Amino acid sequence: MADHPLTPSRPLPLLEQALAPFRRFSQVQASGGIVLIACTLIALVWANSPLAPAYFALWETPVTVGFGDHVLSKTLLHWINDGLMAVFFFMVGLEIKREILVGELNSPAQAILPVAAAVGGMVVPALLYVLFNYGQPTMAGWGVPMATDIAFALGILSLLGNRVPVSLKVFLAAVAIVDDIGAVLVIAIFYSGDISLFSLVVGGAMFVTMLGLNMAGARHPAVYGICGAILWLAFLKSGVHATVAGVLGAMTIPARTRISAGAFLHKARRLLDCFAASMEPGQVLLANKTMQGTLENLESACQRASAPLPRLEHALHPWVAYGIMPLFALANAGVPLFGQAGQSLAEPVSLGIFLGLFIGKQLGIFLTCLGLFRLGLASMPEGMRLSHYYGASVLAGIGFTMSIFIAGLAFGDGAAVADQAKVSILVASALAGVYGFAVLRRGEAVDDPACREQDDDETVCPGSPPGCPGSGGRH
Repeated sequence: MADHPLTPSRPLPLLEQALAPFRRFSQVQASGGIVLIACTLIALVWANSPLAPAYFALWETPVTVGFGDHVLSKTLLHWINDGLMAVFFFMVGLEIKREILVGELNSPAQAILPVAAAVGGMVVPALLYVLFNYGQPTMAGWGVPMATDIAFALGILSLLGNRVPVSLKVFLAAVAIVDDIGAVLVIAIFYSGDISLFSLVVGGAMFVTMLGLNMAGARHPAVYGICGAILWLAFLKSGVHATVAGVLGAMTIPARTRISAGAFLHKARRLLDCFAASMEPGQVLLANKTMQGTLENLESACQRASAPLPRLEHALHPWVAYGIMPLFALANAGVPLFGQAGQSLAEPVSLGIFLGLFIGKQLGIFLTCLGLFRLGLASMPEGMRLSHYYGASVLAGIGFTMSIFIAGLAFGDGAAVADQAKVSILVASALAGVYGFAVLRRGEAVDDPACREQDDDETVCPGSPPGCPGSGGRH
């Protein structure tokens, strides 16, 4: 049978063939973590090589934007930590809103286990840190071991394949969402500087304006982008850390669709029927105005049937996973391992962070889960075992990017104690990742019907027609 004129029968262009391996790599859940590890290693090697002065000088390079008397000048490091990280926290805010609206935090029955586990996983590490640093100048770092790097944790889970049930990934993602909420609150309340009331009022007014735009039906990303930039600038000048503006801005992004699923299905079927009826043998799509118009109407219907929130989250993910987070690691993970920072692992700040992340997270999360199960306040999903929860609690000790970020706020970028903290974070995170992988690797492979991998690397979920991709998890 001859190919239809609209069916591509020629081989892919050379550029697409060349990019195919990179596209397949980016679709692997652990790929973001791999890039992050690579940038961390580059930073560590660079900072401990003869080229170390160039490494530190690079991030101190001043960068100025603006015109005339209205300029904003900061070092490259501060642009990354205050500017690009606000985009990361914006995506975190989108994930938080989605989970609260339709995810694991949507109802008290669903939320009790991950919320309680996350709280336990924040309180116990903080208490362990305070135990070693009480009365010391380093007390300000109590928030450092509270954080979890979900990208790394879920990346390691994905490497385990069918040795871990999907329910465990859902649980760990939900714990991380609550952990992120806690981190945002800690940053906003405890790691902010002198407050400028005027700037804070401007930021609050812009936040209310964005909420009003949502209620009025504004949906174009550019509208929220412009208002979000003003919100970020106001918080930058207010004394409250600018990344909090990212989370607040995310809360204003519309999550509702303009038309229902049923209405979209009805319209899409009519448009596809029109598209099929307009096809003429031998005629290319570019020459058929009816088909082009039908495609435009179908695209408009797709836009109306999808909410801006998931579209933005999907669009931002690759920029955050392969751009912002690796750049953050490259700029912040470079610490001298053979100097004072590397030789002070027995200092109170180092012990507090290491034990908080590696021991505190295990105790806080696992014992909370165990207590809720024993009291009958939460039930264990089918296919899950206590060993799964213990392995997840170990992986939650991977603080990495979030812990490094909070360490910079607590101790100041470039301070000697900040370097000590970063070394402890790297050691504890590496140990938690390796040990957590080993714990979960010992488990038997599970035949989890919730998600099955197909030959074409697409995930098919129960209840979906054959070939329909399932919904992806966080990161």
